[in-house]
Amino acid sequence: MHIQTLYLDTSVIGGYHDTEWMADTRELWAQRARGWWVFLSSGLVAQEISDAPPEVRQTFEETFDRARDLLPITGEIEDLALEYLKAGVVSAKFEDDARHVAICTVHRVDHLVSWNFKHLVNVRRSAGFNAVNLLQGFPPVSIVNPKELIYASTDDQDL
Repeated sequence: MHIQTLYLDTSVIGGYHDTEWMADTRELWAQRARGWWVFLSSGLVAQEISDAPPEVRQTFEETFDRARDLLPITGEIEDLALEYLKAGVVSAKFEDDARHVAICTVHRVDHLVSWNFKHLVNVRRSAGFNAVNLLQGFPPVSIVNPKELIYASTDDQDL
């Protein structure tokens, strides 16, 4: 059985300690501990949380092995992120969000996981990212929030 890979963006790392998102975020970690998911991230996330509260930085360090779990940013990723910006999927002000999506696309990660509903987890943005992916010869990218994963049943008992 293929264990799905999840790219966690900065909002999910922070959500581990945020009262609004904590329960669902921590359940995602619990499911990982049960072998349901493989967590991945990137140096971009490490950079984004460098000024975060100490407990957020600690969660990142405890969750990810820098040598194994952080996906590299390549020229191909930078080029794809630029295509998202040129297409107006997100503005240049949110260039890092485009990079997160490009990282997941190029590295063929199963799901980008985020609590960022404005710039990542919404149907309009997803359609835009995937239109660019299609034009550039990449597969679609799945952008979800933790709730969509933790409530996805692995059996038919709840049906």
